[in-house]
Amino acid sequence: MSLKPSATFRYTGMRLGIFAGCFLIMWALVYFRVVPSGLGASNLFWVVLLALIVSAPLSFVLLRKQREAMAVQVAERVDRAKERLAASQSQEDASTTEPDATAASAQDGSRAGA
Repeated sequence: MSLKPSATFRYTGMRLGIFAGCFLIMWALVYFRVVPSGLGASNLFWVVLLALIVSAPLSFVLLRKQREAMAVQVAERVDRAKERLAASQSQEDASTTEPDATAASAQDGSRAGA
Protein backbone atom coordinates (compact mmCIF):
# COMPACT_ATOMS: atom_id res chain seq x y z
CA MET A 1 0.00 0.00 0.00
CA SER A 2 1.51 3.30 -1.05
CA LEU A 3 1.32 6.54 0.87
CA LYS A 4 0.75 8.49 -2.35
CA PRO A 5 -2.65 10.20 -2.18
CA SER A 6 -5.27 8.81 -4.48
CA ALA A 7 -5.81 10.77 -7.68
CA THR A 8 -9.55 10.46 -7.14
CA PHE A 9 -9.39 12.06 -3.68
CA ARG A 10 -7.11 14.81 -4.97
CA TYR A 11 -9.44 15.55 -7.91
CA THR A 12 -12.52 15.47 -5.70
CA GLY A 13 -10.93 17.78 -3.14
CA MET A 14 -9.87 20.24 -5.80
CA ARG A 15 -13.31 20.12 -7.38
CA LEU A 16 -14.96 20.82 -4.03
CA GLY A 17 -12.49 23.67 -3.47
CA ILE A 18 -13.42 25.27 -6.78
CA PHE A 19 -17.11 24.89 -5.93
CA ALA A 20 -16.60 26.44 -2.48
CA GLY A 21 -14.74 29.38 -4.00
CA CYS A 22 -17.46 29.90 -6.59
CA PHE A 23 -20.10 29.65 -3.88
CA LEU A 24 -18.42 32.37 -1.82
CA ILE A 25 -18.03 34.62 -4.85
CA MET A 26 -21.64 34.09 -5.92
CA TRP A 27 -22.85 34.71 -2.37
CA ALA A 28 -20.91 37.99 -2.28
CA LEU A 29 -22.28 39.02 -5.69
CA VAL A 30 -25.85 38.30 -4.58
CA TYR A 31 -25.26 40.02 -1.23
CA PHE A 32 -24.01 43.21 -2.90
CA ARG A 33 -26.85 43.03 -5.45
CA VAL A 34 -24.54 42.62 -8.45
CA VAL A 35 -26.48 39.46 -9.31
CA PRO A 36 -30.23 39.30 -8.57
CA SER A 37 -31.19 37.33 -5.47
CA GLY A 38 -33.64 34.46 -5.27
CA LEU A 39 -37.25 34.91 -4.26
CA GLY A 40 -37.99 34.60 -0.56
CA ALA A 41 -36.31 31.61 1.08
CA SER A 42 -34.91 30.30 -2.22
CA ASN A 43 -31.86 32.55 -2.06
CA LEU A 44 -29.53 29.78 -0.82
CA PHE A 45 -30.76 27.47 -3.57
CA TRP A 46 -30.14 30.25 -6.12
CA VAL A 47 -26.57 30.83 -4.91
CA VAL A 48 -25.82 27.08 -4.96
CA LEU A 49 -27.22 26.82 -8.48
CA LEU A 50 -25.12 29.75 -9.68
CA ALA A 51 -22.02 28.28 -8.04
CA LEU A 52 -22.61 24.92 -9.74
CA ILE A 53 -23.09 26.57 -13.13
CA VAL A 54 -19.88 28.59 -12.76
CA SER A 55 -17.72 25.87 -11.15
CA ALA A 56 -18.49 23.10 -13.66
CA PRO A 57 -16.73 24.66 -16.68
CA LEU A 58 -13.94 25.98 -14.46
CA SER A 59 -13.31 22.49 -13.10
CA PHE A 60 -13.43 21.04 -16.61
CA VAL A 61 -10.72 23.42 -17.80
CA LEU A 62 -8.58 23.81 -14.68
CA LEU A 63 -8.52 20.17 -13.50
CA ARG A 64 -7.75 18.42 -16.80
CA LYS A 65 -4.43 16.95 -15.59
CA GLN A 66 -5.96 15.67 -12.36
CA ARG A 67 -8.91 14.15 -14.24
CA GLU A 68 -6.55 12.36 -16.64
CA ALA A 69 -4.45 11.07 -13.74
CA MET A 70 -7.62 9.80 -12.07
CA ALA A 71 -8.71 8.09 -15.30
CA VAL A 72 -5.33 6.33 -15.57
CA GLN A 73 -5.56 5.19 -11.96
CA VAL A 74 -9.09 3.85 -12.43
CA ALA A 75 -8.09 2.07 -15.66
CA GLU A 76 -5.15 0.40 -13.88
CA ARG A 77 -7.42 -0.82 -11.10
CA VAL A 78 -9.93 -2.19 -13.61
CA ASP A 79 -7.15 -4.00 -15.48
CA ARG A 80 -5.86 -5.54 -12.24
CA ALA A 81 -9.37 -6.65 -11.31
CA LYS A 82 -9.85 -8.20 -14.75
CA GLU A 83 -6.53 -10.06 -14.40
CA ARG A 84 -7.52 -11.38 -10.96
CA LEU A 85 -10.91 -12.46 -12.30
CA ALA A 86 -9.33 -14.23 -15.28
CA ALA A 87 -6.82 -15.96 -12.99
CA SER A 88 -9.60 -17.00 -10.65
CA GLN A 89 -11.70 -18.35 -13.52
CA SER A 90 -8.79 -20.27 -15.02
CA GLN A 91 -7.98 -21.72 -11.60
CA GLU A 92 -11.62 -22.64 -11.17
CA ASP A 93 -11.74 -24.22 -14.63
CA ALA A 94 -8.61 -26.22 -13.89
CA SER A 95 -10.02 -27.52 -10.62
CA THR A 96 -13.34 -28.54 -12.20
CA THR A 97 -11.73 -30.35 -15.15
CA GLU A 98 -9.32 -32.38 -12.99
CA PRO A 99 -12.02 -34.47 -11.27
CA ASP A 100 -13.72 -35.05 -14.63
CA ALA A 101 -10.45 -36.24 -16.15
CA THR A 102 -9.80 -38.50 -13.15
CA ALA A 103 -13.30 -39.95 -13.33
CA ALA A 104 -13.01 -40.48 -17.09
CA SER A 105 -9.68 -42.28 -16.74
CA ALA A 106 -11.12 -44.44 -13.94
CA GLN A 107 -14.06 -45.38 -16.17
CA ASP A 108 -11.71 -46.22 -19.03
CA GLY A 109 -9.68 -48.41 -16.68
CA SER A 110 -12.77 -50.24 -15.44
CA ARG A 111 -13.94 -50.85 -19.00
CA ALA A 112 -10.56 -52.16 -20.01
CA GLY A 113 -10.60 -54.61 -17.10
CA ALA A 114 -14.07 -55.83 -17.87
